[in-house]
Amino acid sequence: MNTAEVPILETPNKEDRLLLHSCCAPCEGEVLETLLNSKIQPTVFFYNPNIHPKKEYEIRKAEDKKFCDKKGVDHIDVDYDVRNWFERIKGLEWEPERGARCTVCFDMRFERTALYAHEHGFNLFSSSLGISRWKNMKQINGCGERAAARYEKLDYWTYNWRKAGGSQRMIEISKRENFYQQEYCGCVYSLRDTNKWRVSQGRKKVNIGETYYGVEPGA
Repeated sequence: MNTAEVPILETPNKEDRLLLHSCCAPCEGEVLETLLNSKIQPTVFFYNPNIHPKKEYEIRKAEDKKFCDKKGVDHIDVDYDVRNWFERIKGLEWEPERGARCTVCFDMRFERTALYAHEHGFNLFSSSLGISRWKNMKQINGCGERAAARYEKLDYWTYNWRKAGGSQRMIEISKRENFYQQEYCGCVYSLRDTNKWRVSQGRKKVNIGETYYGVEPGA
C-alpha cells in the first residue's frame, strides 16, 4: 500500500498517543497503520467479552495480537469477562443488530477501556469498531463519549475511520495480511441471527475458523 494515500491525522489537543480499543484485526489494520503513519503512538486494548464461542474469541484475539506484534505496538489482553457480559445483556437477547443490546455491549467494552486509559495516563482513546460499515457510527461515538465522561481529562476520539479511503484500505490490508474473516458480529445472538438468515438463503451455517481474506474456504 502506498503510504502517500494514507491521510495524516492530528488528534484532539494534539495528543501523540492514544489507547485504541480493538474489536478484531480486520477493523484494526487500517486504523493502526493510519495512526502510525501520522506519528501517533497507539496502545491496543483487546476487551471483547461479547465474542462467542470461546474458539472464535481466541482466533480473533490471536490475529489481533499477531498484527500488533508485527507493527511493534503494545497489545493489552484483558480477561474474557463473559459472565458479566451476559449479565449486562440480560433481557435484550431478542433486540435487533444495532439496537439496545449493541448499545449496552459497547457501553461495557468502552467503560473498561476508559478505566484503563484513566489508570495508565492516557488522555485519549478511540475504537476500531466504527470503521465497519455494519456498525452505527453515531451509536458507537455516543457510547465512547459517555464512557470518557466518567473521567476528568479523558476524551473519546470520534474520528470517522471510514472516510478518506479508510474502508477500502481496510479490505486491502485484510487481504494483504490474510486476516481471519469473521462472518458475524461476534455475540451468540448475532451468530444465531446470522445462521437463521443464511439458512433462509439456502446457505450453510457459519463455520468458525474457516474463512480468511484472500483465501477460498477450505483451501
